[in-house]
Amino acid sequence: MKRRSMFSADAIPPDARNVIDEFDKILQSVFPANGRQLASLPKHINALSHALTDERSERRRGYMNAPETLSAYVRYFSWWNIVRFTRLFANFEKDAFALSNGDACLDVGSGPLTAVISLWLSRPELRNKKLTWYCMDISQASLALGENLYLSIAARVPPSDKSAEAHWNIVRVKGELGEPLRQKASLIVCADMLNELRETDARSDEIRAKQYASSLLSYAAKKCALLVIEPGVPSAARIISLMRDTLLKKNMTIVSPCPHEGACPMNGYRAHTGSASKWCNFAFSTEDAPPSLLKLSKDAKLPKTRAVVSFLFARNAFEKGNAKAASAEFPIRIVSDAIALPGRASGHYACSPLGLTLAVPSSGITLFSGDRIAVGKIGDPVRLPKDEKTGAPVITV
Repeated sequence: MKRRSMFSADAIPPDARNVIDEFDKILQSVFPANGRQLASLPKHINALSHALTDERSERRRGYMNAPETLSAYVRYFSWWNIVRFTRLFANFEKDAFALSNGDACLDVGSGPLTAVISLWLSRPELRNKKLTWYCMDISQASLALGENLYLSIAARVPPSDKSAEAHWNIVRVKGELGEPLRQKASLIVCADMLNELRETDARSDEIRAKQYASSLLSYAAKKCALLVIEPGVPSAARIISLMRDTLLKKNMTIVSPCPHEGACPMNGYRAHTGSASKWCNFAFSTEDAPPSLLKLSKDAKLPKTRAVVSFLFARNAFEKGNAKAASAEFPIRIVSDAIALPGRASGHYACSPLGLTLAVPSSGITLFSGDRIAVGKIGDPVRLPKDEKTGAPVITV
């Protein structure tokens, strides 16, 4: 058995860990807040949390332009997103992004450049590349703050190549999905945006997913990667699953998290209405998150013990040889936390070329959400035992 973690903290570069832990101090140097403003911060964070979830219908367009809202967002939500994104990005394969000097990249719904900052922190090899980032958002204030914050962080965590540029070229684009750009992008990132578009789009999930995929790919260079990240909730996971269908029909290859290109067994169909359908999401414990961030979460009455994410990473060009080499192994992606099974055993729901799968670890083996397992031949799938609850094949790893 081979195993690769999705969220190993050990993959994050040491210099990046220091920045993540002291993000609040770095932000304070770029975007100062006085004592009164900091004292009221937990209250504003809690109010913004409601505005982003159960009270989102009352949220006004361009809400990020309000100073108090922007402060609450970047000091709390951006910080948590940097924790989530750096863990995810750092554990992608070594050549996952495959960017070259001179490439253009696009961050749609960029906000305060959270995804761009996370990539700089988590992927040291990209710091040495001469890249242009088009950062697109409807909030000019958010983009301006994000650029200043990124430049401050880049100065603290410089490229290892002394001849490289000190930072990437940031081009702020005030607008939304569909805004034209001067260049095609070799990497397109869309993080925590599609769930917001859903609030004002009455079309069906199927229609919206096709439109979102097509709109994002309209920016794609001949060789391009697309990374979509959303909160790990059923409605977001459903859109991502449907976008996956569209991307596969456009001959794109799924890099992660899917271990196959068959039908999605965790498509979240009507899961947000309480159906038994499972949705694809991954989580890790926040026990080693920055202590100041955990305290802020507690003060805002939003304690967080797990960080959750749904995502899709796809490419429109890949090496056939890699796919052929991988076919000799049977891949399994662990999706759930451990669940109790009869006989004091435990297992994890997972995704595999067989569809929904129940992975049962052998004695002494601990599995975690997001782990990618590669096992040898499993024999005749028909002969595998079945999970009594779901009918999923059971594989012992």
